[in-house]
Amino acid sequence: MKLFWKLFCSMVLLTIFASSIGGFVLIDSQFRTSLEREVAAVYEENDLLRFTLTREMHIDPISNQEELASLAENITINTGHDTVTFRISTKDGRTIALKGIIVPEASSLTTQLKENQRGWQLAQTEDNHIYLHVASPLIFEDDLLYLENCRDVSSLFTTRSEQYQSFFYLMTALTLAVGAASLFITALILKPLRQMSAATKKMAAGKLNVRVKVNSRDELGHLAANFNTMAARLEAYVEDLTEAAKRQEDFIGSFAHEIKTPLTSIIGYADLLRSRPSTAEQVFECSDYIFREGRRLEALSRKLMDLIVLNKQDFPLRPVDMDLFLRRVGGALQPILSNQGIYLRTQAEPFILSLEPDLMETVLLNLIDNARKAMDYGGIIVLEGKKEKDGYCVCVNDNGKGIPKGELARITEAFYMVDKSRARAKGGAGLGLAICQRIVTLHGGALEFNSVEGSGTQAYIHLKN
Repeated sequence: MKLFWKLFCSMVLLTIFASSIGGFVLIDSQFRTSLEREVAAVYEENDLLRFTLTREMHIDPISNQEELASLAENITINTGHDTVTFRISTKDGRTIALKGIIVPEASSLTTQLKENQRGWQLAQTEDNHIYLHVASPLIFEDDLLYLENCRDVSSLFTTRSEQYQSFFYLMTALTLAVGAASLFITALILKPLRQMSAATKKMAAGKLNVRVKVNSRDELGHLAANFNTMAARLEAYVEDLTEAAKRQEDFIGSFAHEIKTPLTSIIGYADLLRSRPSTAEQVFECSDYIFREGRRLEALSRKLMDLIVLNKQDFPLRPVDMDLFLRRVGGALQPILSNQGIYLRTQAEPFILSLEPDLMETVLLNLIDNARKAMDYGGIIVLEGKKEKDGYCVCVNDNGKGIPKGELARITEAFYMVDKSRARAKGGAGLGLAICQRIVTLHGGALEFNSVEGSGTQAYIHLKN
């Protein structure tokens, strides 16, 4: 059975049970009070009869039961509604004197009473009338007699039956009313549960930002609030898992992207070694570039893992001579730039700056490689470093196609490419500048772009001392 019907049936049944018990107790209590009142009135009539008999016996003394019977027959007592009927009998129920009619069904009362004890009982006649019969002891010439009188109390029982019948009709109407009210109240109480049930279905379908409205401060309100807290934590946990998965994907994409530049340098210098006669000095220079790019590639994979997947922020920095550093970076791409007719000019003011060299070299190589991709064939790229008031600025300036003004603000977004067909044709993935932005931010610097479409682009790296 559903909780809705459990609550509904419980409310209706409890109401019926409580009302029935209450109604029964009330009607029964009223009946007993009325019966006790009648008993008291019949006892008063009995006492009045006793007083009258005793007074008459003192006025006109009698000596035997026949004279007592004669005296009793001459006594008449009216209560305003009817004449009191009574009789005088012995312990074994034999009648000595009778005034009016005493129901035969009440003749056993005197045999049940102890000596000098009075009492009462209800007696029902064949025509279903109910009488209240009272008997009290009467001493006459050392004999124990009983003075009995009775009253018709059928109206009490008739009234009780009518009250029970009226109460039954009232309970029927009350049950219908309570049933209707219970339907509404149960639906209102269980509304938060229905909302939470609907919310869980949506969450199971993947919509984790669902929340339920807290409309009360009761247990269901607390449950709704706790549900929202749980949902928020679950959403945050799933977001963390999603972010972790995204970081792993970014790492794979970034590593695949970043590996191309050192490989390009390695391939370019290796091609020089095998395709042209070289002096020993040229062989050493090419081999040195190949060796350094290979070692950088090895270190870069680990550092990109730390940066992207583990979100590491505390890479150790070391002092770097910016003049030598920029010239070495420019030399790494010299072969491939020469093959495309691109001239790279490096000019840098001497300055010692704390950097993570492998990561910062990745930034510069990305910027130079993007400048290369912005040219079809031929062109000039200037790699320049100069001091600033509070640090050092590195600028990569090209005379390529430039970037449309409306897209300049989005070029550091992951996977965003200005010219998608051109970028894919030249091996772009749209991840380079997003990684560059993170690396520059990691150094406490700022990455800034300025471009005029058709004239070229300037990329500035502002690094603080």
